[in-house]
Amino acid sequence: MTTATAAAVTVPLLDLKAQYATIRSEIEPVVKEVIESQYFIGGPKIGELECMTAGYCQAKYAIGCANGSDAILLALQALGIKAGDAVLCPSYTFFATAGSVHRLGAQPVFVDCDPATYNICPESTRMAFRCHKNIKAIVPVHLFGQACDLDAMLEIGKEHGVPVVEDAAQAIGTEDIHGKRVGSRGVIGTFSYFPSKNLGGFGDGGIITTNDEALAQRMMRLRNHGMEPKYYHAEVGMNSRLDALQAAVLLVKMRHLDAWSAGRQKNAAFYDASFAAAGAQDSGSPLSAGGLALRYPKAAPKGARHIYNQYTIRVPAEIRDAVRQDLADRKIGTEIYYPVPLHLQECFRYLNYTKGIFPHAEAAARETIALPIYPDLVQEQLDHVARSVIESVRTRTSGQAAAR
Repeated sequence: MTTATAAAVTVPLLDLKAQYATIRSEIEPVVKEVIESQYFIGGPKIGELECMTAGYCQAKYAIGCANGSDAILLALQALGIKAGDAVLCPSYTFFATAGSVHRLGAQPVFVDCDPATYNICPESTRMAFRCHKNIKAIVPVHLFGQACDLDAMLEIGKEHGVPVVEDAAQAIGTEDIHGKRVGSRGVIGTFSYFPSKNLGGFGDGGIITTNDEALAQRMMRLRNHGMEPKYYHAEVGMNSRLDALQAAVLLVKMRHLDAWSAGRQKNAAFYDASFAAAGAQDSGSPLSAGGLALRYPKAAPKGARHIYNQYTIRVPAEIRDAVRQDLADRKIGTEIYYPVPLHLQECFRYLNYTKGIFPHAEAAARETIALPIYPDLVQEQLDHVARSVIESVRTRTSGQAAAR
């Protein structure tokens, strides 16, 4: 690729228009069907999506709701989490995980992440139970599309007699080392249909999975003001219904989900090989281990399936923002997931966590960059991203060395 050609290549972080162009002919008729039916709340599309999702996630039941944040809240409320309880979750994740805990009046208890996968750290989880006596649930997150160490989380939950709620917002179709789909092994699994997800709607949406019939029935009531039958309320729920337009769109998209995930895996493999050929190592090695100062995602263990909701690289904190700017100058979109760990967020200052307590989460916040990984990327775009990242890291690290 010549310099002039490279300058003409644009690579957004995500291109939903490119995806829509491939399914427009399938989407428009089903949207029109819902509009003409005027059946927007409830109805057959919701039940069909719930049935299909339960089967796909290897669970007995699925319950649609308004968004992924409400999915966590409904799950915890169904389990009886209340004001004064504590719920354990990772610090390095999207805000909704802990925000939903707080909304119930419960206290988030944060733990560190694993430095190689960025998922919840089992040892930090065990330590939290030694320091906190009122933990009533564990909410591990399957971050970036890779399953956390679910065996360890379930074992810890069993040891302490508390349920495990899997936050799988970024991980529909992800499988653990046993080939089990996330959301099928914990007592409840929660998912998001936010548009940027591998399976995203045309707005907000969420769904919850469980193998427990009583919990499924309770969450169905809770999402509709706790109402059953109509206008009778044994408990206070919330208005968190998934609408029929979203369900219709998602039913179409589900037919393509595995192919899209395979496309992401293919793109990730290309990045991996490109970065390795340039001297980088995977995230199982610290940046101090040498070679190109870049770490690409460590491959999922044997038997597991990584769906790459995000493709996250790691570079030294001192050059991270400069590398992002270099990529922006070359019309390549990036993002930082996440720049501030939850234990250091202003709104959680009352919990009295201090800087340095979770070093791996804090380092990840300073060093990571998410690159474009969506399946509609063409080879020219992939080449442009890989080459630009390598050139930027080499230039910035050599500049650092010269300055010293």
